[in-house]
Amino acid sequence: MIIFLKKYKSKIALIVFICVLVCTVSCLLGFKSLEKQKMPGLEKKSVFMAAEMGGEMAAENTDKAVNEPKLHAVSAALYDADDETFIYGRNMRDSMANASTTKLLTCIVALEKADINDTVTISQNAASQPAVKLGLVAGNSYNMKDLLYGMMLESFNDCAYAIAEHVGGSTEGFAKLMNEKANEIGCLGTYFITPNGLDAENDISFHHSTAGDLCVIMSYCAWKSPKSTQFLEITQTMQYTFETKEGQMVFSNHNRLLTETDYCISGKTGFTTKAGYCYVAAVEKDGRRMCLSLLGCGWPNNKNYKWDDAKSLVEYAVSDAAEDSYCDAACVTTQQTGDTQITDKQAADEDITDKQAAGKETPAVKKEDRNTIDLKYIENNKKNKKIYKNFLKNFTINIGNFF
Repeated sequence: MIIFLKKYKSKIALIVFICVLVCTVSCLLGFKSLEKQKMPGLEKKSVFMAAEMGGEMAAENTDKAVNEPKLHAVSAALYDADDETFIYGRNMRDSMANASTTKLLTCIVALEKADINDTVTISQNAASQPAVKLGLVAGNSYNMKDLLYGMMLESFNDCAYAIAEHVGGSTEGFAKLMNEKANEIGCLGTYFITPNGLDAENDISFHHSTAGDLCVIMSYCAWKSPKSTQFLEITQTMQYTFETKEGQMVFSNHNRLLTETDYCISGKTGFTTKAGYCYVAAVEKDGRRMCLSLLGCGWPNNKNYKWDDAKSLVEYAVSDAAEDSYCDAACVTTQQTGDTQITDKQAADEDITDKQAAGKETPAVKKEDRNTIDLKYIENNKKNKKIYKNFLKNFTINIGNFF
């Protein structure tokens, strides 16, 4: 036996070594496969494509993580605008009424298709829109810039219709431009009928979007559109004043996160009886650009839920719990919200009591004065991926040389 071992010692060692290598390669390939399953969002449209494939891909572990943010919203999403991945999602592919968050797309399409200094003549259709409204007078002319500020800061419905008719020739023409822009940037779960987000329905579908799509729309508006600078200038303004024939008008920004946090750079609220309270925001934290969206985030008298939920999402994004939770098809559910018929009065967008509660506005926080925190795990992830790729490369070369 001893003689046999001595004679075949080198061959046995070679066989053992090969077995060890095979096991190691199998483990590494398994790890790589697992990594892809966790982070399919590295490919831009993978989450959207998964959502379109149907309910069979709905996750069994939607509520798996005990450290997930505790939210009031029926539907929510958190999006990394730089990596184009979803960090978190709850029912984020469900088609839902989205109220005045529609005006994000209305604003960016208007900025891209028209001159901000255009003169807009008001139609009877625009003037007759329900509250909340500026009170535009049919036949009078207004500056496009003033209407954009009225729409984005005060969420005036008549301003949105006046803008839409001027840019698209009609509200139907403008809706076509909006849906074309949504499809262009990959938002296939969005279908808009009204420029102000009030509920509507036609032969094709009802006015709706998804939490996931709204994050992508916000990302486009804030950073990727050729008109992003103008968009941010409008949505970051805390107070805007202009003169009309009726007298001086003062608009106030109702995006509380602009002053309550050091990371919010833009956002839009919304409310209808059908949609509930909604909110979409763009945030920047330590150089990381993210968007969040909340739909069905409470109904009267719970208008402050959206602020708490938004802060919870940002806290989650910078926590260790979010490191391995990039959203895949597991974030998709097939639950749909029911349609409810409501009157124009009930659908009046935005809670009017928000104006009464707003009080005195505080100055906007300057970007250069914002505090930041160190998101070390982002850099660690990049380093780990680099080490992993280099190891596979060197391992492959060494195996080739050995044989």
